[in-house]
Amino acid sequence: MDRSFWRSGHTPTLFCSFLYFDLSFMVWYLLGPMQVQIATALGLSTQARGFMVATPILAGALLRVFMGFLADRVGTKRAGVIGQIVVIAALLCAWQFGIHSFAGIMFLGLFLGVAGASFAVALPLASRWYPPQHQGTAMGIAGAGNSGTVLAALFAPMLATALGWQNVFGVACIPLVLLLITYSRFAKDAPGTFMKKDVSDYLRMLRDSDAWWFMFFYSLTFGGFSGFASALPGYFHDQFGFDPKTAGLATAACVFAGSVMRPLGGVLADRIGGTKSLLVVFASTSVLIATAGFHVGGSVGALTLFIMAMLCLGAGNGAVFQLVPQRFSKEIAVMTGLIGMAGGIGGFALAASLGAIKQATGDYSVGLWLFSFLAALGWVSLSGVKARWRTSWSAGMVRV
Repeated sequence: MDRSFWRSGHTPTLFCSFLYFDLSFMVWYLLGPMQVQIATALGLSTQARGFMVATPILAGALLRVFMGFLADRVGTKRAGVIGQIVVIAALLCAWQFGIHSFAGIMFLGLFLGVAGASFAVALPLASRWYPPQHQGTAMGIAGAGNSGTVLAALFAPMLATALGWQNVFGVACIPLVLLLITYSRFAKDAPGTFMKKDVSDYLRMLRDSDAWWFMFFYSLTFGGFSGFASALPGYFHDQFGFDPKTAGLATAACVFAGSVMRPLGGVLADRIGGTKSLLVVFASTSVLIATAGFHVGGSVGALTLFIMAMLCLGAGNGAVFQLVPQRFSKEIAVMTGLIGMAGGIGGFALAASLGAIKQATGDYSVGLWLFSFLAALGWVSLSGVKARWRTSWSAGMVRV
């Protein structure tokens, strides 16, 4: 990384953005790794457990648009401070007063969605400090915060076993408070004025068919990543009898694979073209998840298949956002909000449906095959639009 990058922006803000994104994703995902302990304590069915882990994903998806509006009105740094305070307050209340019912854990899940909405604050906060030639590097550093899901998968089940799952909410506040102090002290809004978005901007983009295609493709790639990240602890427990700690470690391996592959997926898409990369992602994911539905190779086989599938989905996330700026260079902020929301909705649908199908059929296979079919549909859909994209997008673009 050359010196011009470090001289071109504001390094303290960049790393504050990364830390905010990282710990926010950790908290956003907190219920997933502890779902077995929580479900046992509250007497939840498999379907209710699925809705519990899916609720923060959906709330985060919907709140991303709201947080984008808030950042436009009060500034990105101030919006980040507000979001962090809301999440810390919710966790402190959950720790101090306890969670005693399904309604209570669902209510907490709604507030954890604010942490998932950090995407709409952390990335613009960093991005606005850097010139175009350094945007990729800056976004790669800030966006690496999605690795926070690995922290939750690794540590939450162990802490829940040692301290009790309700006390994990209190423990999580310690790094969040330290982050809030650091963020408030060192993060800064970039100088200059930025165009504010309003509802009409989003409605206008929804009249473009390509916007819907990108939303569909990201609902499969990021929806698959986030949905499986939340559902896999329960899957490994139910299917193979893993204890919460072991299920968390297995899930952490899968989530780490997807997180690492996101930036690498963008690099690969730059080299071979975003559509070609996504076609490989959809085909490979469809085959891998369909195979997992047959429970080939027992627990080791399932873990291997899901690690490979999450590698593909992570690469797909990077490929989608390699294509978006080419098609919507002037509307990137609005499209990022819409596509991010679609990805979260896809994750909610996957995590919730896996739990519901498991309870209805006694097995996860039908749910896995359904997602495999959707990934295959993504391949068919992209194959149908790629020719039009290559001829209709402007000639000066990088490889599609």
